[in-house]
Amino acid sequence: MNLSPRQHWIGVLARAHRSELQPHADALRDVNYQLIRAPEIGMTLVRGRMGGNGAPFNVGEMSVTRCVVRLADGRTGYSYLAGRDKVHAELAALADAHLQGTPPSLWLSELITSLAAAQAERRAQKEADTAATKVEFFTLVRGEN
Repeated sequence: MNLSPRQHWIGVLARAHRSELQPHADALRDVNYQLIRAPEIGMTLVRGRMGGNGAPFNVGEMSVTRCVVRLADGRTGYSYLAGRDKVHAELAALADAHLQGTPPSLWLSELITSLAAAQAERRAQKEADTAATKVEFFTLVRGEN
């Protein structure tokens, strides 16, 4: 699937840990901005499919936090993330707004690239931990055929 640059960075910001955004908080907030939709916590329904392609079914509900900000120059930033972290949602929305500027290269190199690398490292570690528990099953054929 081909993602636009904005889809990519919004996904990276949503998967980031708050502790990874916190060092950039002062730089992100160092601009006049307005909370269009203050960070708020809600619920969303999660749907799944058996095997990835079966009939859809409702898995359950999960908490989400959303926020919308508008910078003084009119750029609007959005964030939706899993969990109940209002500070993270506000920082992610501010980062989205900053990244829409021209050029976004400073924010992409300073923030998004490092966050994406940290997420790839966590994903690789999780896959390695999971692979270590993989069990190979095989069937022995008896000579009674």
